[in-house]
Amino acid sequence: MFFSSIHKRIKLIFLVSIFLFFLIIGKVFYIQVIQYQKLHKYANDLWSRNLPIEPNRGTIYDRNGTVLANNLTTTSLVLIPNQIEDMEDTTQKLADILGVTYEEMYQHVSKKTSIERVHPEGRRLSFDVSDEIAKLKLPGVYLVKESKRNYPYDTLLSHTLGFVGIDNQGLSGLELMYNSYLTGEYGAIKYFSDAKGNKLNLNEVYEKPQDGVNMTLTIDYQIQQSLERELDNAMLKYNPDQALGIAMNPKTGEILAISSRPNFSPSHYQNYTTEEINRNLPIWATYEPGSTFKIITLSASLEEGVVDLENDHFYDSGSIQVENARIKCWKHGGHGEETFLQVVENSCNPGFVVLGQRLGKEKLFHYIDEFGFGKKTGVDLNGEGSGILFSLDKVGPVELATTAFGQGVSVTPIQQITAVSAAINGGILYQPYIVKSLNEPETNTVILEHKPTPIRKVLQEETSKKVRMALESVVTNGTGRNAFIDGYRVGGKTGTAQKAQNGGYLVGNYIVSFMGFLPADDPEIIVYVAVDHAKGITQYGGTIAAPIARNILLDSIDALSIQKREGSSEKNYQIGEKKYQTIPNVVGMNVNEALPLLKPFKVEYSGTGETISYQSPSAGERILEGETIRLLLSE
Repeated sequence: MFFSSIHKRIKLIFLVSIFLFFLIIGKVFYIQVIQYQKLHKYANDLWSRNLPIEPNRGTIYDRNGTVLANNLTTTSLVLIPNQIEDMEDTTQKLADILGVTYEEMYQHVSKKTSIERVHPEGRRLSFDVSDEIAKLKLPGVYLVKESKRNYPYDTLLSHTLGFVGIDNQGLSGLELMYNSYLTGEYGAIKYFSDAKGNKLNLNEVYEKPQDGVNMTLTIDYQIQQSLERELDNAMLKYNPDQALGIAMNPKTGEILAISSRPNFSPSHYQNYTTEEINRNLPIWATYEPGSTFKIITLSASLEEGVVDLENDHFYDSGSIQVENARIKCWKHGGHGEETFLQVVENSCNPGFVVLGQRLGKEKLFHYIDEFGFGKKTGVDLNGEGSGILFSLDKVGPVELATTAFGQGVSVTPIQQITAVSAAINGGILYQPYIVKSLNEPETNTVILEHKPTPIRKVLQEETSKKVRMALESVVTNGTGRNAFIDGYRVGGKTGTAQKAQNGGYLVGNYIVSFMGFLPADDPEIIVYVAVDHAKGITQYGGTIAAPIARNILLDSIDALSIQKREGSSEKNYQIGEKKYQTIPNVVGMNVNEALPLLKPFKVEYSGTGETISYQSPSAGERILEGETIRLLLSE
């Protein structure tokens, strides 16, 4: 019995030992195999240190691949205080190179931390400064790669692109809106140290940073450059309070150019006020549009059939009485007997009051709403305004009359160009947009793509065709003559709006504007330009804004490869206005024979002899009277 009891105990101990053995084996297997990666990472974290490597921010391109924002490689100073052998010497040398005091630098060198980024003195260092530090080979002193945002064209598109801060984070514009895409992910140089921070003699590990996503805009650099130049010229010539412009493809809503003045340099944003940086006027500013708004009244009147432009007549005496208000025409004494097409050409306020009365307030304000006024367009830019409209129950006869010619309502430039695009493109209102696509930087794979987004059908195609015809007639026969381009069909509408303030209107203070597009029969581009309070000149949209828009349209012809149109309208010239003339073919003629044919032009010669062997411009081209023709003479 006694031996039997001992035998049982031995068996029990043996079984427990076997169980414990397998339990230990299992635990070792679990640690060495199943939890190996996790524990290895924990161990590495205890004795590894990371020197951060900043990724390149995503590059921003125009629609044709022109770089609008990219990166410059710089270096920044990082310290490992525990590895610094001589703190006083290191402090003095770094302070001398960076141009800071010994005390400021010593705060970094002596800081009780594993890694100290010297900020801001050691950020974005120049090559020369970095080279001086590298040559010292100081223990515990490291230079790590950083990217500095670069805007190759400085102020171009500044409000739209925005800018980034010292840590490469987007702070305004597209840089802010798409910051999560553009930023990328940090990499690192991983080195190993003991518990005291001393560097171990082990191989460093390089973790590659992930660059940010690239962005392609709908912007056309050539058109953008033209707009920027024209706004700069306007600021110099007229010294206005502000100026702005937008160019758009009316068939898609793609923004081809957008800018305003004053602008700023994104690379030196610290030198500007918050207002100068954040006010993207083409989408933010709200003001009374003036006569460019008449395009909406015209479109609604044609769609509703309340007017026949060529057969209906109106007599303009110079003013029209609406209840207790007398609304005047800009032309003293009025235009007299007119067709309604001439009412449009002459931008006659009393004539548009009649169109508003024929429509009635319900129909007019229905179309104003349909064209997108009173609410944001949804353009993919931050800071958009929504404008201000009369509440329909507060619209009386006077409010109806003033709204019909663009007074008493407040709109944004982006609303205007979007609405007029719908009026001339066949009647479809599109949502405007500026970001074409986001692309993965290494493979160029499309991550996000924006395409034309139709919102609603506003007009019938036949109505839109009549609107285009009427606006082309404004340029050939009316107030928009200064936007005429020979050989190309240009449509447009001028605007001169008195500025409102504190419930009244400022004297002699106007926002002058022009809305122009081409070709008038099949528009490929529409341009809106507005100049706020031009000085030293009579303020009219036709004399100030129309020539600016014409120059942008001229540059757009080349940028978009727009061809001349057969049967383009002839301009109705005023007395004393220079005319376009067709250049005759004088090659092979004697100089004396050619001169009478070239009488309308200025002639310059080169070469010797009496016979013309070459002429520039070529025969058949049309240029303004008084422009130069160059002749090459030979024996």
